[in-house]
Amino acid sequence: MSLSRTAAEGLMEPLIDLQNVDKRLGDAAVLDQVSLRLEPGSIVSLIGPNGAGKTTLARVALGLLKPDRGRIRRRPGIRLGYVPQHLALDESLPLTVDRFLWLAEPRADRRAALERTGVDHLQERAVQQLSGGEMQRVLLARALLRRPHVLVLDEPARGVDIVGQDALYQLLADVRDELGCAILLISHDLHMVMAATDRVICLHHHVCCHGTPEAVSRNPAFRELFDRSPEALSQLALYTHEHDHAHDLHGEVSDSDAD
Repeated sequence: MSLSRTAAEGLMEPLIDLQNVDKRLGDAAVLDQVSLRLEPGSIVSLIGPNGAGKTTLARVALGLLKPDRGRIRRRPGIRLGYVPQHLALDESLPLTVDRFLWLAEPRADRRAALERTGVDHLQERAVQQLSGGEMQRVLLARALLRRPHVLVLDEPARGVDIVGQDALYQLLADVRDELGCAILLISHDLHMVMAATDRVICLHHHVCCHGTPEAVSRNPAFRELFDRSPEALSQLALYTHEHDHAHDLHGEVSDSDAD
């Protein structure tokens, strides 16, 4: 059965649409006439140097910050998932990973989410004892419990080694395919997200350039922003890890593919 024209157009309607957004924090102009469109099934990466306004833009898109100017449209009823770069927790609070997820879903669902992100063995571990990479995966599991229409991840590869990044980004692609959600990745480095994204927005308070990862890596505005030599830029090619096996989220060879 084919979709009606109205239904098909509804699938392409953006989940979040920001147009010409400005945002100041104190005396600093953090966002200047920035537009962002997140459509179902798309993976978009925000890249730029530290302090470029990437996290601020994501928080405006999620409704956590109000813009000073500009237009924002969010599809009514959308569920949002957010994996922040940092999460401050009281060190004296007796809180296990399972308890951290407890407010959301039944125990079986919580375990399934942790299995999905490769950290089910940490279910009874105190959150204060987690490494940075482990906490990122727990936060991702928590976000997935909501079955979000829009999933935002701020530096998701932080604390994950380069071989483990393959599995992480494959997981995100699988989540996108399963849920049909939009995914917004925030990173300071293009080569970290090249293999995982459909579209890139290069941000430095304003949109410097945008397009496919390959097109952005060749754009003069990207070169100027990161002040790299041509030799360094040439290393921003798609990361290819040539092998005949697969890694899990810990970077280990998975059992199904090991000799």
